[in-house]
Amino acid sequence: MAGLELISKNRCFDGEVRKYSHFSVSTKCNMTFNIYLPDVALTNKEKVPVLFYLSGLTCNEDNMITKGGALPYLSRERIALVTPDTSPRATGIDGEDDDWELGTGAGFYVDATQEPWSAHYKMYSYMQLEIQQLIFESFSIDSSRVSIFGHSMGGHGALVLSLRNPGYYKSVSAFAPICHPSTSNWGQKQFTAYLGLNKDDWAEYDASELVKRYDGPALPILLDQGDCDQFYSSKQLQPSHFVIATKSSNTAIELEDRMQPGYDHSYWFIQTFMEEHIAFHAKHIRS
Repeated sequence: MAGLELISKNRCFDGEVRKYSHFSVSTKCNMTFNIYLPDVALTNKEKVPVLFYLSGLTCNEDNMITKGGALPYLSRERIALVTPDTSPRATGIDGEDDDWELGTGAGFYVDATQEPWSAHYKMYSYMQLEIQQLIFESFSIDSSRVSIFGHSMGGHGALVLSLRNPGYYKSVSAFAPICHPSTSNWGQKQFTAYLGLNKDDWAEYDASELVKRYDGPALPILLDQGDCDQFYSSKQLQPSHFVIATKSSNTAIELEDRMQPGYDHSYWFIQTFMEEHIAFHAKHIRS
């Protein structure tokens, strides 16, 4: 495991949760992630499928793995889980900790092209290229059976990565994702800072734009949204834009979108439907 520093490990649900740190060539700083490995992967008896989970604004690598309630279902299905951080940290960029919607904890899963962010904020490359290769080289993981999901900003990231890499992910799901960032405050602000003013550049990281030109094999997508989500009511998320774009496009997207009455944007919402999301991925990751 060249380059990986083990920070901690804990026994959990017939496997281990491990935290690692490593220096990232993409972000040019130290990054941390958690990985859950079922026993069959720990003992190298078999290569297991893997789910990558992308978290939302202000979160880090710990939020989902400690609060999402996924591990008993992953253990049952013998699927590994990787939870990366949401941004570079402590890069020395002036003001990176001043705004919870920009900078630390708010990498938005893009490769920044604008100064001062462009030196470190390469979260698309980190997620799609670097951390996945590191995981495949270091653990007993089947690189042909990969799926991805996320929440809010992380749901946006999961949709973007899957749509930009046809055939790579077996399935994708999202809890309350930011679906059309080019037209919402959550998106316009970050895209302007990270990518500049050219909206063609924004479209490369906008699921509602990418889905219109998706040209790849069947991609199963599960999208859950709570109707009491304050960010849904303030039009930060706009799932209807993604649904309309998907249904009006002649693509191989297999979308199941669900509105969940009474649920908000919190991890209580995520916990409630986590078992169904794991079952969804287990079905497709082994098909």
